[in-house]
Amino acid sequence: MPSIKIKDKDFEVFISEQEIQNAVKTLADRINVDLKGKFPLFVGVLNGSFMFVSDLLKNIDHECEVSFIKVSSYTGTSTSGQVKNLIGFNESVKGRTIVVCEDIIDSGITMEAIVADLQQYEPADVKLATLLFKPGSFKKTYKIDYVAIEIPDDFIVGYGLDYDGMGRNFRDIYKIVV
Repeated sequence: MPSIKIKDKDFEVFISEQEIQNAVKTLADRINVDLKGKFPLFVGVLNGSFMFVSDLLKNIDHECEVSFIKVSSYTGTSTSGQVKNLIGFNESVKGRTIVVCEDIIDSGITMEAIVADLQQYEPADVKLATLLFKPGSFKKTYKIDYVAIEIPDDFIVGYGLDYDGMGRNFRDIYKIVV
């Protein structure tokens, strides 16, 4: 679909399903090389990362585990600036390599809070992987280890990303039409 309407907003295709799949495969190839011989725990950040984590793990070619956490910092089309930890995980992470998988990193506030929480469990290493990165919005200084696609500051939906809970199911990524 070249365009969609969700509630009161119009969106147009921004990144096609094929472009997404190619970028995820390229990212997985890098992770496979970097983490060869390790037994990483991939931690997906719900709700938005579920499609990304699923497709990423289909391309990881060595043993690993997956878990999910749920945090929230968005209301409507803008960030609240507050991160609420909603659901944690129970896996033992002490001495392990953790790969936190996020759908999008824009301001960096959410990921900073997640990494701070994970550090208390004494992992050997915490790597950050994101499908989408908005360098123009990024306000933090930490390193993002794996970025599939850099994008401008447009509001987007699809492939797990939502507008007020809707639009996550689309295979393509759409940007808002202003």
